Amino acid sequence: MIMYDKLTPPTEGSKIVFENGLPIVPDNPIIPFIRGDGTGVDIWPATERVINAAVKAAYGKERKINWFKIYAGDEACEIYGTYQYLPEDTLKAIKEYGIAIKGPLTTPVGGGIRSLNVALRQIFDLYACIRPCRYYTGTPSPHKYPEKLDVIIYRENTEDIYLGIEWAQGTPIAEKLIKILNEELIPATPEHGQKQIRLDSGIGVKPISKTGSQRLIRRALEHALRLPKGKQRVTLVHKGNIMKYTEGAFRDWGYELAQTEFRDVCVTERESWILSNKEKNPDLSVEDNARQVEPGYDALTDEKKQKICQEVAQVLESIWSTHGNNQWQDKVMVNDRIADSIFQQIQTRPDEYSILATMNLNGDYISDAAAALVGGLGMGPGANIGDNCAIFEATHGTAPKHAGLDRINPGSVILSGVMMLEFMGWNEAADLIKKGIAEAISHQQVTYDLARMMEPPVEKPLKCSEFAEAIISYF
Repeated sequence: MIMYDKLTPPTEGSKIVFENGLPIVPDNPIIPFIRGDGTGVDIWPATERVINAAVKAAYGKERKINWFKIYAGDEACEIYGTYQYLPEDTLKAIKEYGIAIKGPLTTPVGGGIRSLNVALRQIFDLYACIRPCRYYTGTPSPHKYPEKLDVIIYRENTEDIYLGIEWAQGTPIAEKLIKILNEELIPATPEHGQKQIRLDSGIGVKPISKTGSQRLIRRALEHALRLPKGKQRVTLVHKGNIMKYTEGAFRDWGYELAQTEFRDVCVTERESWILSNKEKNPDLSVEDNARQVEPGYDALTDEKKQKICQEVAQVLESIWSTHGNNQWQDKVMVNDRIADSIFQQIQTRPDEYSILATMNLNGDYISDAAAALVGGLGMGPGANIGDNCAIFEATHGTAPKHAGLDRINPGSVILSGVMMLEFMGWNEAADLIKKGIAEAISHQQVTYDLARMMEPPVEKPLKCSEFAEAIISYF
């Protein structure tokens, strides 16, 4: 039995356990929650009210969540003492009960933990940050056709620059690393030429592993298989044209996974071109197929031409029987895009994308940009999922100036609750909440942040608590 210092678990309810990376959920799960700092005092009660009402409406007395209050951030310091932002009690509870949900947390100022959110992801190896960006009719948006964007971003959570391995300029370790790099390692690698790192630099490390990349992409591919036909697409987002051995490797490892472990259910974009060319013209030669696949083929060297022809021949030989004759159109499409271009693509061609799988830093940027197109972070849910634990969270900050005023939009945490219910397999309750939110917004029953941007602006916006009640009224 787990012993806590200042926590008392519910006397009723059962634990969620994980098997093969998936939750086994009882009808009466105990779920820890962190209220959150700042506006957490407003948005968590609204969220709990909505989730409880949805579960009751969907299942009556058959299912019930037993909430377990735990602490992090400023509230934890009030209970456990100064600088106890992430007490051991909280870590024990999350590990014990498997799934948790939280409001926004303050990033501590000064030394110690850089970010409570990042710390939780790393402690529990929550390698998949999942951020759906979907438009609800009536939500104010700066985009002309926000309804065309319906993407799910899979962001690797534990590697890249966010791992936090760095040294400040002028420190002994930074100076030692620069010296070794400049004098030994860079000159020993001919492709780096005469490059040198300035002596007054800070140093950060960007690790991207095959293990970390493929387990993230595996979850993205498994998710794509659950999407409707026509939406089964996974796009690997990277900057591999510049960072070839980190971000470029992420792309390569993604394609390798799709073409081995998911071979029967996946097709790459390039393979689809080769197959489609053959379908349109059964008598097409390998060389003419290669010419259609590769722009500028005729200007390439003989060696490069031969390589592309070998690729075409290999694809036709290995997967024509399983993917040819239009069979590939029923497979998950896997392609890749350069990171900077995807910011244009989700605005100019949003309906071409379904799931974006990317690394940590890219995912941070893209998630917020996509959320802005469909109404902002106030309506942006988030989940951090690993093989033995999952934490669902608000994606916005604490907004302390609004705390306690009962006016902030609780949509981010409520929709994170929807993700939690879907992860648990309680889809009926999740669907009720999505319906309620859609109806409330379409009837202009919204909080001030949405009300002021509507055309014309809504004169009497709802309070945070009133928005929750409006959602429930449409169940």
